[in-house]
Amino acid sequence: MSSPDPQVRAARNPSAPAAGRGPVVAVTGAASGVGALLTERLAASEEIKQVIAIDERRGDCAQVQWHILDVRDPAIAEKLRGADVVVHLALDLDLETDGAARTAYNVRGTQTVLTAAAAAGVHRVVLCTSAMVYGALPDNELPLSEDAELRATAEATGVGDLLEVERLARRAPRAHPGLNVTVVRPATLVGGTDTALTRYFESPRLLVVAGSRPAWQFCHVEDLCSALEYAVLEKVEGELAVGCDGWLEQEEVEELSGIRRMELPSAVALGAAARLHRIGLTPSPAGDLAYTMYPWVVSVSRLHDAGWRPQWTNEEVLAELLEEVSGRRTVAGRRLGRKDATAAGAAGATVALLGAAAVVRRARKARRRI
Repeated sequence: MSSPDPQVRAARNPSAPAAGRGPVVAVTGAASGVGALLTERLAASEEIKQVIAIDERRGDCAQVQWHILDVRDPAIAEKLRGADVVVHLALDLDLETDGAARTAYNVRGTQTVLTAAAAAGVHRVVLCTSAMVYGALPDNELPLSEDAELRATAEATGVGDLLEVERLARRAPRAHPGLNVTVVRPATLVGGTDTALTRYFESPRLLVVAGSRPAWQFCHVEDLCSALEYAVLEKVEGELAVGCDGWLEQEEVEELSGIRRMELPSAVALGAAARLHRIGLTPSPAGDLAYTMYPWVVSVSRLHDAGWRPQWTNEEVLAELLEEVSGRRTVAGRRLGRKDATAAGAAGATVALLGAAAVVRRARKARRRI
């Protein structure tokens, strides 16, 4: 006789899963985004004994045990008692969030979760940052080794927070003997996400900064969740990069997307982006531009060696991204309706670069009038 569906089995007795089967896993940020997808995935897995879901609101998954609280609350230690593994996904990387408030939440939350996990006797914490921590630099190898130096700066949205999370991850095993930390670093994440990099494709034209050599590597959220599950089940550990195999050159992206490029000089693009962000017209700092200029493609060799394979290709993820952003228009990092974007003269670029293009056009018109 076949075994019952795992969701049916969990629904029958969500608070007391079958004894002796796999780890008890706690997921923070479980009500939305990647956290919600991972929670559903783990709840349906026969290799997981129990899932504890933690967030500031209750999510939709009924097959798990919910605890409603802020991850910065020290009371989280009690909620983690009995867990074998914690996956910490309660990070705020929203473009519109105040930078200081975002950093305070991300850093304090990670500190609290690591300390609480150690106090509760948890033996492994899985943290999720981004391959952006390697930095986007003209001399980067293609692809970067997972052991490559983290050369990013704090100039791009949320990257400073992620670098601090990485620092906390390195310190935690020394501060809390017996606690192991695994760090997962996805490439450009796609699938219900909203970042400066996904907004790049919301422009009528793709801005290319003169002299740059972009290389695009994507990671679908489903592949990220499967990689996180590998980490939870200790099939792989350490510092892991996750994404599609290989990468796409800018010319391939333009051909596949059907979106033409618009090229701007580096000084103009970076200077205008910095000014527009400084006066509050765009949520994205100029540092975000580096990730559309230079490569930060990563090897996924550790996951490959453990038997993991991405289910999505770069071409497939790009197609899904283009479908997600269809009909959206971004001016200076802020979305407008199609009619409004056309009226604003946003004929190229994205994030702050749409504003940069407008500045250049206005300057040229002014010179012609003189």
